[in-house]
Amino acid sequence: MKLLGKSRSRTAAFLPLCLLFMKILQPGHSHLYNNRYAGDQLIRLIPKTEEEAYALKKIYRQLKVDLWQPSSISYISEGTVTDVHIPQNASRALLTFLQQASIQYKVLIEDLQKALEKGSSLQTQRNRRSLPRYNYEVYHSLEEIQNWMHQLNKTHSGLIQMFSIGKSYEGRSLFVLKLGRRSRAYKRAVWIDCGIHAREWISPAFCQWFIKEALLTYRSDPAMRKMLTHLYFYIMPVFNVDGYHFSWINDRFWRKTRSRNSRFRCRGVDANRNWKVKWCHEGASMHPCDDTYCGPFPESEPEVKAVANFLRKHKKHIRAYLSFHAYAQMLLYPYSYKYATIPNFSCVESAAYRAVNALRSVYGVQYRYGPASSTLYVSSGSSMDWAYKNGIPYAFAFELRDTGHFGFLLPEMLIKPTCTETMMAVKNITMHLLKKCH
Repeated sequence: MKLLGKSRSRTAAFLPLCLLFMKILQPGHSHLYNNRYAGDQLIRLIPKTEEEAYALKKIYRQLKVDLWQPSSISYISEGTVTDVHIPQNASRALLTFLQQASIQYKVLIEDLQKALEKGSSLQTQRNRRSLPRYNYEVYHSLEEIQNWMHQLNKTHSGLIQMFSIGKSYEGRSLFVLKLGRRSRAYKRAVWIDCGIHAREWISPAFCQWFIKEALLTYRSDPAMRKMLTHLYFYIMPVFNVDGYHFSWINDRFWRKTRSRNSRFRCRGVDANRNWKVKWCHEGASMHPCDDTYCGPFPESEPEVKAVANFLRKHKKHIRAYLSFHAYAQMLLYPYSYKYATIPNFSCVESAAYRAVNALRSVYGVQYRYGPASSTLYVSSGSSMDWAYKNGIPYAFAFELRDTGHFGFLLPEMLIKPTCTETMMAVKNITMHLLKKCH
């Protein structure tokens, strides 16, 4: 009887847990991010006059909307394409204002929560661990990416070497993969980083795709064999590890790092405004709550400091710096912080032209290319400008798909075509490095 009593008491204690899990697993409780984006919209508008641009800046600040394009309210001017994420509680106020001011707009995404769950389905999330092999056509969490890196380090030790260059603000390792044949002591190298901005998930997906393709085609593709024989690739699949992790568990549209500011409740710094090149000038904000906050001082972010130190240490043999972002379908080169022509413009411009043509040859997708300041907008403290100013002659930033239809919610079905075409562009730039540029 005693045993039966114990058994009953255990069952009684276990029942509330069962009921809780059943409740969580019901359809109404299975939403990603606790359904926080339900009713939120993404709209696009283009101010036709400076008066309209000024009015938009004012209302955006009041309502605290999330700008997807451009990255800061300060960039909004006459003719600027503006993609803005409106929270449900601000939707009525903004749309009423736009109608009263006769400012035309277009709804790109009617309900961000539904788009988010459709693009990266809950079913895919549940099933990804049951796949026998690593699936490169879904987005992966930081833990999955780092486990994958460890696995490659074990299984492809002849071509891959994994190492850490430091720790993030929250104490996570900053892992890099060194890819290439150990054919001789000194080889030129290419640095590739992905995921400086947390919400741009297609970026880390490309870094993983690049490594996968390199390993798969090394023996069969003469171009890839030449690349891995003559060059090393230092590849950082997730630069902003804390922000990327946060974008998975808490806020899908988080952009910055996760460092704390002692004087403000807002967290994080824009890791692409924190470099020591015209730091905190035009295109960067000094306010900690802004998405383009430059930080309290250059290289204040341990992630930026670690990469800058590594590049400084190896700058004699690193000949190219490639950074991957989203979205806009652009291939950018210096300068970002000013309207000026770089000294080796003809070489860099030629490489960009060929890369964009190679990319278009796959699916016909058109990329714009040119200096970042005139092709996108002026921004100071960027990693690309810093790399170029520190002696790396080929410095590029890719803005991957798309041009706003999906924005940061690029569906998983578009990972393969996006990465396939981008691969062609990167191979083209890399092969350009191996030739003498006139």
